[in-house]
Amino acid sequence: MELTTLYRPVGPEELVLIEQSGWKRFPPRRPDQPIFYPVMNEAYAIQISVEWNVPAYGSGFVTKFSLSSEFLKRYQVENVGGAIHNELWVPAEELDMFNDQIIGVIEVTQSYYKEAQ
Repeated sequence: MELTTLYRPVGPEELVLIEQSGWKRFPPRRPDQPIFYPVMNEAYAIQISVEWNVPAYGSGFVTKFSLSSEFLKRYQVENVGGAIHNELWVPAEELDMFNDQIIGVIEVTQSYYKEAQ
């Protein structure tokens, strides 16, 4: 089976929920979050963590996980900016099914923290 590795930048609260799942699932989306968007490369996930999550939450984390490439064909790759800004748009109502397809565990590859002032 061919696998595709995806990345997801998360804040500290989401990371706790991932850990509580045994590193197997992303938490459900809030009502104001209709889309779950994993990104296609680590550089983009790092950018989001550093530029959005750290200022907003004081820390940011990059997670990495894999799914069957065949399963992921149901989602179109969306480019939302520059060459590295590719992501998948998974409807919130499909997140449970998406989580069921994760092969192995969700890993943290990078951690960033706001510098003490």
